[in-house]
Amino acid sequence: MAAFTVIGHHECTTTDAVVTFASIPSSYDHLMMTLSVRADHATYESGVNVNFNNDTGSNYSYTRLQALSTTPASSRVSGTAYGQWCACAGSSILANTFASAVVWVPHYANTANFKSWISRSVIPNTSTTDSQWAVQVEAGLWSDTPAAISEIDMSPASGSFVQYSNFTLYGVTGA
Repeated sequence: MAAFTVIGHHECTTTDAVVTFASIPSSYDHLMMTLSVRADHATYESGVNVNFNNDTGSNYSYTRLQALSTTPASSRVSGTAYGQWCACAGSSILANTFASAVVWVPHYANTANFKSWISRSVIPNTSTTDSQWAVQVEAGLWSDTPAAISEIDMSPASGSFVQYSNFTLYGVTGA
């Protein structure tokens, strides 16, 4: 049976351009993070960018499946300076609406292989505009020199995270 241990929690008390979890111990099998996020960018949806171990080289790639309307779409990005984890709600939707996401990083402490992640996220429709919602699944790869992940830096694709955005990082063992 899997055991979940809270490694860290951060709730924005004002705006935060970057949220960091540093000194992540290597004693767990996997990492899991829950996010409730909103940024002060003008659109209703963007993403949450991620960097591991301060790496901003072109070592990230990710694939996204998403629905923002009745027509689903997909995209693939490679060779970027960041990965993208999930949807992030923006300021053009109802003020108390936050995107909700869960991210898994399996075998994060392995030093022999690159690191992957998978996430699912949603921005609920809380407006009278039928296209202001999002459902996303993303998978990505960090292909820098194999190293254990000891730091995670997250930022919105544009703007800053707003007050009450929160992030909880869990170490998972036995899964």
